[in-house]
Amino acid sequence: MGKALDGVRILDFTHVQSGPTCTQLLAWFGADVIKVERAGAGDITREQLRDIPDVDSLYFTMLNHNKRSVTIDTKNPEGKQVLEALIQKCDVLVENFAPGALDRMGFTWERIQELNPRMIVASVKGFGPGPYEDCKVYENVAQCAGGAASTTGFDDGPPVVTGAQIGDSGTGLHLALGIVTALYQRTQTGRGQRVLAAMQDGVLNLCRVKLRDQQRLERTGVMKEYPQYPNGKFGEAVPRAGNASGGGQPGWILKCKGWETDPNAYIYFITQAPVWAKICNVIGKEEWATDPDYATPAARLPRLKDIFAEIERWTMTKNKFEAMQILNKYDIPCGPILSMKEIAEEPSLRKTGTIVEVDHPMRGKYLTVGNPIKLSDSPTEVKRSPLLGEHTDEVMAELGYSPEQISALRTAGAI
Repeated sequence: MGKALDGVRILDFTHVQSGPTCTQLLAWFGADVIKVERAGAGDITREQLRDIPDVDSLYFTMLNHNKRSVTIDTKNPEGKQVLEALIQKCDVLVENFAPGALDRMGFTWERIQELNPRMIVASVKGFGPGPYEDCKVYENVAQCAGGAASTTGFDDGPPVVTGAQIGDSGTGLHLALGIVTALYQRTQTGRGQRVLAAMQDGVLNLCRVKLRDQQRLERTGVMKEYPQYPNGKFGEAVPRAGNASGGGQPGWILKCKGWETDPNAYIYFITQAPVWAKICNVIGKEEWATDPDYATPAARLPRLKDIFAEIERWTMTKNKFEAMQILNKYDIPCGPILSMKEIAEEPSLRKTGTIVEVDHPMRGKYLTVGNPIKLSDSPTEVKRSPLLGEHTDEVMAELGYSPEQISALRTAGAI
């Protein structure tokens, strides 16, 4: 059985995280991703945060599976001709250069259209059109500019960025959807188009509930599900909400047995209204099920801190997995705070291909995150990342270059 994107060829001019996240996802679905790199250096992440000297870092290997690597000097006239041949043969060009870099290379949208009118050019940028569109952006800058940091953390502390890479990997996921959508539209129109995913836009899309809350705050002046209610004050902007759930079902992170020595001995607990009576029974507060001060969601809102304190007295008598097992029997929503060590060792994640062990010729075996999207007719096989320039000759031959021509190009420094 074939892959979902068999026959699609991607010219990958991406580096670091946002672009490679996108192209790796497309490669997992069967696209032929040709990663263009600088000779002798390649993607900068090959050498960043190395744990083994002179070996591609995990930063690189975990973002570039299932791709082929070619090295081309795009400033060399003959190298530029090779790149033009690739543009004519490929379906999509993906780049996350600084603003204007592709134009300075001589590959404006108009020039690419001359070479291949079916070409889709997909870009990650920090900002969309506007006063900041020429600014460089990195992960945490995107989180701050997209509204995530101002709403993350506790109200009495500074803004906090999240450990989830919502700026880089999040935008890469958005771009992948845009590319697949453009490919689908091309089947109707026969034309390529430009696809833009701005990091600020991607982060904001993931923070849409906070924009919802901004409008609620402006209308009512208070948000009763936030921990600031009823004793705290609300300003003009959505505040930081600690571990509040951000939805209609109040939740909080609670200590479990062993929290004194284990920084992850915690559980997330949601006081979902339909199971309130069961929660009361589990924690030994049966009277709360009928007490007017606790029986309804509206009555509970001003008392959430006290309620969670009482629930925590119960969770502290159980480790997080024991608590989860008991709560799940009664359909009480909860989830353990899992460390990266626990996730890496979880058998079920290995079984589903969410965590994959890959063998690398220089690094040996390492763990990586597999495809988070599972298709029944297009199963993902995670293949190791390419060595620098590993597939240059192979790709050149596919473009029609003879061994003698390839040798001459190499001598000229074009490849």
